[in-house]
Amino acid sequence: MNAKRAIATALITTGVAVLAAAAPASAAPSRAELALRWAPIHHQDVDQTGSHALGGKSDYVTRVDFDGNLNGRDNWDNTGAAGADLSAAAYYSVAETGSHWFITYLFFHPRDWVDHPFFETEHENDGEGVLLAIEKNGTDYGVLRSAVTVAHSDFFSYLPAGSSWTAGRENSDGTLQFASSPHDSFQHPVTAQEAQGHGLKAWPQYQINGDGVVYYPSTTGETPSGPDDRDVRYRLIDIFAGDGLWAQRANASLFAGLGTFAGDTSGGCGTGTFSCGTNSANAPWGWDDGDDVPVRGEIATDPAKLSAEYWTIPGTLSRSYTYNPYSSAAAALKAAQTLPRVTD
Repeated sequence: MNAKRAIATALITTGVAVLAAAAPASAAPSRAELALRWAPIHHQDVDQTGSHALGGKSDYVTRVDFDGNLNGRDNWDNTGAAGADLSAAAYYSVAETGSHWFITYLFFHPRDWVDHPFFETEHENDGEGVLLAIEKNGTDYGVLRSAVTVAHSDFFSYLPAGSSWTAGRENSDGTLQFASSPHDSFQHPVTAQEAQGHGLKAWPQYQINGDGVVYYPSTTGETPSGPDDRDVRYRLIDIFAGDGLWAQRANASLFAGLGTFAGDTSGGCGTGTFSCGTNSANAPWGWDDGDDVPVRGEIATDPAKLSAEYWTIPGTLSRSYTYNPYSSAAAALKAAQTLPRVTD
């Protein structure tokens, strides 16, 4: 090789090396992107029976401020009002340790209702959901290891096929199924809620019986075209956003107490049924299964603890949080653990 060619080759080689060194690594997914990637494909059974169903609208998942305000005591009244925006949404919070992400999803309904006069109650507002535990494994989004769902005042636990986690203090209640979305390239876990009372479990332990809505995670929210719409996108809303639910936790119009939505008996709630409860629905930091070790709210506020109690986990499960805004109210959350249980 002559001197000129050697110099040129050296410059090219050096230039390539410099460019390669300067090229930025791909950015890690944001918490919003993590929540979107793992958000469930959600099956909502819909019942049109009786006036409290509002032709099925009472089973649509939506925002707490669907009626344009943050007053929890007029949500029952406004569900059927002209101009009510029942576009689909779900709330999420992310907590992170050195080994795992924990994502909690809240599906909100303005009504928990019944259509007969027997010994059952209904109430204003309804908040139930699911906790997903995702192990960091060197890939962008990790691998989903478990799910724990909220059905009224009980938790139900699930493992995906092939999960390295196994039963611990709690047995697995079934296998978490996955399905593809027409709106992205991912396989998502599949959850489902019953009509009326909206208990949430892994599909198909609850499933659509007749009319129903299938919700797909997205960055935009759509309103179902009717009570039997099988492709509706729902928007994800960060609980920790600046004006989000966590920031509103002391808003006495929205919350009757820490983690308990405010609700009353106005608007016909309880009419024609056994009764209407007040202040009877919970946000994630109020969720409680009374007969397990984790206490009120820890499914969201200390999900690493719940996971360690529920499952036998090989390898490392870090209990030290690198991100967990719930910890900013640790003393108040601890005090709220002694409050009477709210039965949803």
